[in-house]
Amino acid sequence: MRRFAQLFSELDATTKTSVKEAALERYFRTAEPQAAAWALSCLLGRRAQRPVSGPTLRAWAAAEANLPSWLVDQCVDNVGDHGEALALLLPPPSAPADLSLVEVIENRLLVLRDLDEAARRSVVVRTWQQLGPRERFLFHKLLGGTFRVGVAQSLLTRALARIAQVDPATMAHRLAGEWSPSVETWERLLAPADSPHACDPGQPYPFQLAYPLDGPPADLGPVADWQCEWKWDGIRAQFLCRRGEVLLWSRGEELLNASFPDVVAVAQGLPDGTVLDGELLAWRAGQPLPFAQLQRRLGRKRPDARLLRMIPVTFLAYDLLELDGVDVRGLDQAERRLRLEELFVRHGRHGLLLAPLLQIGSWEEAHASYAEAEARQVEGLMLKRRAATYGVGRVRGAWWKWKRAPRTVDAVLIGAQLGRGKRAGLYTDYTFGVWHGGELAPIAKAYTGLSDAEIQQVDRFIKQNTVGQFGPVRMVRPKLVFELAFEGIQRSPRHKSGLALRFPRMARWRQDKTVDQADVLATLQALLPLEPMDQPLEEPLGGLFANVTSPESSS
Repeated sequence: MRRFAQLFSELDATTKTSVKEAALERYFRTAEPQAAAWALSCLLGRRAQRPVSGPTLRAWAAAEANLPSWLVDQCVDNVGDHGEALALLLPPPSAPADLSLVEVIENRLLVLRDLDEAARRSVVVRTWQQLGPRERFLFHKLLGGTFRVGVAQSLLTRALARIAQVDPATMAHRLAGEWSPSVETWERLLAPADSPHACDPGQPYPFQLAYPLDGPPADLGPVADWQCEWKWDGIRAQFLCRRGEVLLWSRGEELLNASFPDVVAVAQGLPDGTVLDGELLAWRAGQPLPFAQLQRRLGRKRPDARLLRMIPVTFLAYDLLELDGVDVRGLDQAERRLRLEELFVRHGRHGLLLAPLLQIGSWEEAHASYAEAEARQVEGLMLKRRAATYGVGRVRGAWWKWKRAPRTVDAVLIGAQLGRGKRAGLYTDYTFGVWHGGELAPIAKAYTGLSDAEIQQVDRFIKQNTVGQFGPVRMVRPKLVFELAFEGIQRSPRHKSGLALRFPRMARWRQDKTVDQADVLATLQALLPLEPMDQPLEEPLGGLFANVTSPESSS
C-alpha cells in the first residue's frame, strides 16, 4: 500500500508525461503480479461497487475523530476532496501496519458488500487504525468505487508495452474489454508478442477516435482524398463474431448483449471471425430516432417485449476491423470500406445496416450536406482519409468530425455549489433557469466554459448575493445572464422545468444582457424532437430490419 501511495504521489506531483511514464514503468517492473494487476485496474478507473456511501463514511469518521458532523461536512467542502479531508481529520493510527494493496482491496474492500453495517464499520475503522494519512486517502478513493489520478490510459499503455516489449497498439488491444485483476491477467498482458494466449477472443479492439474539425474542410486538401459519412448520434460500439459467439461492446468497454438482445439476435448470421465498428441507433422506418429514445433502452438489462417494439434499435456498420479471423486494421480506409461492402453483399440479410457514403464531388457539396444535418437528426459529417489505417485512440489527420453548431439559450444564474479538487473553496458548479410564468424555472447545471478570472468574479458575486441555502447549494439573486450551449434537449420528469439539456456548458457570460432579456421556457419546449409512436409496431422487429441492408435509399 505504501508503494502504491508513493506511485500516486509521484503521478500527482507532475504534469510531465515523461516523468509519469517513468514512474509507472518503475512501479510495474518491480510490483508483485497480483498487486500490479490491482494497481493497473485502479489506475484505469475501472468501476467497482460502492460498498459505503459518502454520508455514512463521514458519520463514521466524525465519530472516530470526536467531531460534530457539521464540522466534518464543512471541512470536506473547504478541502474539496472527500477522501483527503477525512484522511486528515482522523486521529493518528493506533495500530500501524504495513498492509499490502492486495490485502486492502481483497480482504478489506471486497468483503464489505457481504457484511451488515456494523461489521462494515468495524472493518473500515480497523483499517483506519492501521494506515497512515496518505494510505487512508487512497483507501477512501477505493471505497468510493472509482479511483482517479492524472494519468492517461495511453501512458499506462506505453509503460506496459515497454515492459512487455510489444508495440503500444498491441498492448492497447490486450487491455481492452473485460478482465479481472489476477496473476493470470498480468502474465497475459506481459506475454511475448507471438503468444497465442495474449488476447482473449472476446476482447474488442481499441477504438479509433476523431478530432474536431478546427478549420475550413477545404484546408484538408482535395475532396477526393476523403470518405464522407453522416456523423450519427448514437452509441459507438463493436460487434465481435468469434468462435460461434456474438458480442456487442460499447466504447466504454461495457458488454451490451443483455440490453440489446434484438440487435444481437439479427447479427447471428455474420460469418465467424468478423469484427465491425459502428453505431447503435434507435431506428424506425429508415431513419434514426432522437438520442433520448435510445437512452430509454440504456441500462435495461432485461428490456421487456413492449419496449423492444416501441424503440427498435439497430447497429449501423461503418468500418471493418476483422475479416475471416484476420486483423484488417492495417488496410487503408478505402480498402476496408470496399471489403465491408462486399461482406454486406454476401451476407446482406443478416439484419444489420450499412452506413451510407455521401457522394461529395466538391467541398461546396460537403457544405450543402452539412447544412442538412439537423433535418436528418444527425450530428454533422465525418471526414475519413481514404489512405488512413485504423489506429488506436485519436490519430490526428485520419478522422475528423465536423459537428453542427450547438444550440444555445440565454439563462440566468440562480444557484451555485462549491467545486472540488483544484476548485475547492470556489463556487464553480452553477444552476441556471429561464423564465416561465413570471418565475425562473431551473433547466440545467453547468461548470465548464469560464476562464479562471471569470470564475473568481462569479464566486465573489455569489458570496455577496446569497439569498438562501438548500443543502450544499446557495441560491443567489438573479442578476447574471449566461449563454449556455448544449447538444440536445429532451423531456425529463425529474426536472422542475420538465426538460433536460444534453451536455450543457457556458459559452459566454452575457454581461450585455439584463435578466429580463433571458429566454423563456417555451423557446426550449419548441426545440423538443417529435416523440415516437407510443404503441407497438405492427410488423415484427426482424421484419423491419430484414429488408434493409443500407439506409442509403432513405438518405
